[in-house]
Amino acid sequence: QVQLVESGGGLVQAGGSLRLSCAASGSIFRFNAMGWYRQAPGKQRELVASIAIGGSTNYADSVKGRFTISKDNAKNTMYLQMNSLKPEDTAVYYCAADNTPLRYWGQGTQVTVSS
Repeated sequence: QVQLVESGGGLVQAGGSLRLSCAASGSIFRFNAMGWYRQAPGKQRELVASIAIGGSTNYADSVKGRFTISKDNAKNTMYLQMNSLKPEDTAVYYCAADNTPLRYWGQGTQVTVSS
């Protein structure tokens, strides 16, 4: 059974930074891709950033240049460095891991950016 545990969320002022972590139970080498999603109140869950097994990355236009996704295979952990945060980044952030055709989700961590 795959478990993904997010941490690092919190309350930050606009312009600040946070780093989210997603720790997986067991090796992340089994996942062909991992990613961060977010869901704001009243909105659909959206992809923020993804990283493939080979390390290639993809970002939503709204976070390009501000967020950086990375992973540490030795620690079985994925990260999302978020800089220059804006109030519109406020959401619950979820990590996801794909072992096609399966997708696993973490429980989510709240990020709140105050203006």
